[in-house]
Amino acid sequence: MANTYSQAYFHLVFAPKYRRALIQSTWREDLHKYITAIIQNHGHKLIAIYAMPDHIHLFIGYRLTQLIPDLVQEVKINSTHWINNQGFINGKFEWQKGYGAFTHSHSKLSIVANYVMNQEAHHAKTSFKNEYLGLLKKHEIKF
Repeated sequence: MANTYSQAYFHLVFAPKYRRALIQSTWREDLHKYITAIIQNHGHKLIAIYAMPDHIHLFIGYRLTQLIPDLVQEVKINSTHWINNQGFINGKFEWQKGYGAFTHSHSKLSIVANYVMNQEAHHAKTSFKNEYLGLLKKHEIKF
C-alpha cells in the first residue's frame, strides 16, 4: 500500500497549577483562539474547546506525526507565556504537570464535542474532580 491512512481523536483535559480557578470568562474566548492556533499550527484539527475557570477540555482530530505529550507540552508552554504576557491574572499563571488523554471513535465525534461545549451546564451538577475521576473510570485508566 503506497499511502498511509489514519484517523484518531483525542479528548485532552488539564488544569491550572493547584487546580486554581484562574481562567476568567472575560478572556476565555481569546484563550480558545490562541490554543486553537497552536493545535492547527501542529497539523491537528481542533473539534471543540472549552475552558472552565479551573480546567480546560480540548477535543482534537489528531495527526499521528507528533506525540501527545509533546503536543500537550507545546499547548501548555505557549499558552502559559501568552496568558502571563497578557497580564490576565495577578501573579504567575502555570498549568499543572499532568493531563488526561482519552481516545474516541469517529462515531462519537458529536457526542464528545457536545460534552466539551456544554461544560458550564455539566459543572452546575458536578465538580471537576468528580468529572475527571469519572473519565478515568469510564476509560478504565488506573490511577
